[in-house]
Amino acid sequence: HVQLVESGGGLVQAGGSLRLSCAASGSIFSINAMGWYRQAPGKQRELVAFITSGGSTNYADSVKGRFTISRDNVKNTVYLQMNSLKPEDTAVYYCNADFLTWGPHWGQGTQVTVSS
Repeated sequence: HVQLVESGGGLVQAGGSLRLSCAASGSIFSINAMGWYRQAPGKQRELVAFITSGGSTNYADSVKGRFTISRDNVKNTVYLQMNSLKPEDTAVYYCNADFLTWGPHWGQGTQVTVSS
């Protein structure tokens, strides 16, 4: 089977930066789109950004110009560079990958907390 492991979350002051990583492992043949979602307390999970296997990207309006998603297809890893962080970015961030063989899978989540 397959597994997604996230890292890079933490506590940062407003205006600071963090970089999240999500590495896929297991019986990987091919990965279609990879993305990042987030869920704040009391709110629904929302899409932050995704990137296709060809490198096309899409961002939520709330993070455009501040966040950058990228991927390394050799390492089967997706990254989220988060700059100019705001308190409203505080959430648990989840990685998602659409595996050609196994379908969509989720990571366990990593907490990002932005203090004002």
